[in-house]
Amino acid sequence: MASIVQRYGIYWVCLDPTTGHEVAKTRPCVVVSMDSMHPSGMAVICPVTSKLHPQWKHRLQVDCVNKPTEIMVDQIRAISTARIGKQLTALSDDDSKALRGLIAQMYAMP
Repeated sequence: MASIVQRYGIYWVCLDPTTGHEVAKTRPCVVVSMDSMHPSGMAVICPVTSKLHPQWKHRLQVDCVNKPTEIMVDQIRAISTARIGKQLTALSDDDSKALRGLIAQMYAMP
């Protein structure tokens, strides 16, 4: 586990085991939960992929370690912080704001 897990940090996360169409393997993920949640041993994350789908409105394209990637807001999930490894980078303020907006748009009640 990463020693200190911070909101909008991008970490290596082991997502296995999975079931059905859940995204698998160890991959970068953005922590979206508030920092006050992390001492409980849980965090909410959005996985990151290098497979781009510019037409998908439920994905946010960002650069991660100088590579084009997508944040998979459609795969948001709660995980144990024990699954979280080394930090790669963190989202910029602009990307953090865009991610908050997309999450609100996708999961807000009509």
